[in-house]
Amino acid sequence: MLAGLAQIPAAPAAHAESKATGSRSVDVSITSLTPTAPKKSDTLTVSGTVTNDTKGTVSGARVGLRVGPTMSGRNAIDTTAHRTGYTEGLDGTELDGKYAKKIGKLPAGTSRDFSLSIPVDQLHLGENGVYQLGVSLTGGTSSQPWPQVLGIERTFLPWQSGPSQKKSQLTYLWPLISSTHVTARTDNDEDRTPIFRDDRLAKELAPGGRLQQMVALGKNLPITWVIDPDLLATVDAMTKKYEVQNPSGNGTRAGHGQTVAKQWLDALQKAVDGKQVVALPFADPDLASLAHRGKNVSGALSHLQGATELASTTVETILGTRPRTDFAWPVEGAVDSSIVDVATSAGAHNVIARSDSLRETGGLSYTPTAARQIGGGNTAVVADARLSTAFTGDMSKAENSTLAIQRFLAQSQMINLQAPDKQRSIVVAPQRTPTTSQAQSMAAALEGLSGQWTQPLSLGQAAKAKPDPSATQRVPSTRSYPRSLRARELPTEAFSSIQETQKTLDNFEPILTAKYRVVTPFGNAIRREMSTSWRSEARNAAGFRHDVQTYLSGLRKKVRLVPKTDMTLSGRSATIPVTVQNNLVQGVELRLVLRSQQGNRLEVSAPQLVNVEGGHSQSVKFGTTANANGPVWVSAQLYTPDGQPYGDEKMLFEVNVTEITSTVILVIAGGVLLLVLAGVRIYIQRKRAAARSGEDGGDGEDAEEAHGQDEDDSEAPETDRCDPAHALVPEQPSDPAPDTGSQSAGPSGSGEKVDH
Repeated sequence: MLAGLAQIPAAPAAHAESKATGSRSVDVSITSLTPTAPKKSDTLTVSGTVTNDTKGTVSGARVGLRVGPTMSGRNAIDTTAHRTGYTEGLDGTELDGKYAKKIGKLPAGTSRDFSLSIPVDQLHLGENGVYQLGVSLTGGTSSQPWPQVLGIERTFLPWQSGPSQKKSQLTYLWPLISSTHVTARTDNDEDRTPIFRDDRLAKELAPGGRLQQMVALGKNLPITWVIDPDLLATVDAMTKKYEVQNPSGNGTRAGHGQTVAKQWLDALQKAVDGKQVVALPFADPDLASLAHRGKNVSGALSHLQGATELASTTVETILGTRPRTDFAWPVEGAVDSSIVDVATSAGAHNVIARSDSLRETGGLSYTPTAARQIGGGNTAVVADARLSTAFTGDMSKAENSTLAIQRFLAQSQMINLQAPDKQRSIVVAPQRTPTTSQAQSMAAALEGLSGQWTQPLSLGQAAKAKPDPSATQRVPSTRSYPRSLRARELPTEAFSSIQETQKTLDNFEPILTAKYRVVTPFGNAIRREMSTSWRSEARNAAGFRHDVQTYLSGLRKKVRLVPKTDMTLSGRSATIPVTVQNNLVQGVELRLVLRSQQGNRLEVSAPQLVNVEGGHSQSVKFGTTANANGPVWVSAQLYTPDGQPYGDEKMLFEVNVTEITSTVILVIAGGVLLLVLAGVRIYIQRKRAAARSGEDGGDGEDAEEAHGQDEDDSEAPETDRCDPAHALVPEQPSDPAPDTGSQSAGPSGSGEKVDH
């Protein structure tokens, strides 16, 4: 047991030792090979590094070149690229020792750089083809001190003694695509200053940044530009004042990318001059997600048409060139029947697919032309999978970049050698967002072609090329779509959220007097919610959708009815004031409808149009007619000018009607009659008193009594002395209401009472 336990810790070390033995003892890496596709008059230079991975010292070490056999086909190139360790007979013999590099002792764990140069004519290359080129380290170990191959690295050397008779027509797509950087928010100023999620785009546009390098490298390459118009719109917005959200999410700060944004747009305008530009739908919507998930949500597919129309306008406005908008590019060129249907529904009759999706089933011995007729007047432009994925790895390591470049050149030459009498159109569709190092490797590979076996062709011309009748034209079924790609699609819930936001925007738009301030930023935000770039950021995608909906709902709620308390109406007719509040920076136009829940008891006047300036409130008065006493519920509801309900719910309040009844009127009339009779009686008494006074002559007690009577009469109310015809008559409930005005400000207060 003790012996067994003692061996357990040593097991990993023993395993590691076994990996670095024999021809795998020393790691050989090739970091540079120039020229990449040499001519006979050139001198080939190969540079790299050797590292001793063993625990012992390598003695008598030297680095030499080996030229292996020509590759028999495209599969042979793939097999050789993945083979490790030295294989006698397959790796060729070492060239003349004078072209080798002596290193001597190479202690354990140490590295040495090397550089080997040899005239190409000394390589003794024969027929045109792709040759295996190996760099090996030969030396001895303490246990095996004789010379032996302890490490080897292979690459490929395309050899063409002269231009091909029929060159392959090569179309290379150069994508300018980025992730979503702009929020739906804008400042409440006249310029509608945009607010960015972050300022990362400024780094990509700055010298040495990813997008700056894409433009700087692409301007001199035979490529077809493939551009997301959203990127152009975003950079154009950066040339002016813009704000950036703070990392904490609270507040914003000023963006500082104006200079690099202007420089990048200027450089791009010059770079695309005279080149073909293909514009993807605005924000590069995820076609596969739309086809597989979005179709289950009503209205989701309709966004694609608008995104396509906006693409052309955006590119032409900013770059001054008219783009092609009839190409669709699904993620990684993976297609199925549903994706093709969605892609072509918005007018894109050319679908960029990839050969690992639209696989050949006819047993062709060569790579066919890219264009395929797939029915319905639509064309699949099938990009070559090997060439398209050649630079997807970590190209920041020189050894990876060098091998990728040589492998790309080897595969492109092998396509031409497969059927030299057939001129074919080959399309390369690389990853959507290449890194800086990947873009540099791609550019180096294109420069290395030098026109020996290829000639450039635009994507539009490639789509028009005559299809190979033996090539596959059948689009795969939906079930064949790769599971790895399907797992990263936008979920159905995302499209439901998108449609909810669109519904909110559709309801908000009609009331606005300056629609562009809201419709444009939110319309673009909705398109950005469907972007392909969210595939690797599911959590951020959900957060973006939530922020857009929350912000839009908040704006919509700034136009509202001011809450109203219960009120009392006296008399048969009166007015009810209702206040509309607008806290937006622009004016709104709505219809305000007041409805009685019991129309037979309380009638309300017709709906009214309401115009409210930004930052103001407007009070609107409705006339009412009461037919009975008691409480009545009344609802107030805002509507858009086109008749759609606006707001989350109706505003209800109670109106207590206290109408004057006929009995009360009779009582009042009786009281008035009594007053009139009393006045008549007093008048008669005074007349009689005056008559008696005249008969008596006005002396003695009678005169005094008469005088006293006059004093009593003087104390009677003045109204009692009036003519009965001018007696006070109470106002009738049926009299017309006074003009209370329609522009009374402010809401009704608590216990509000509006009297006739």
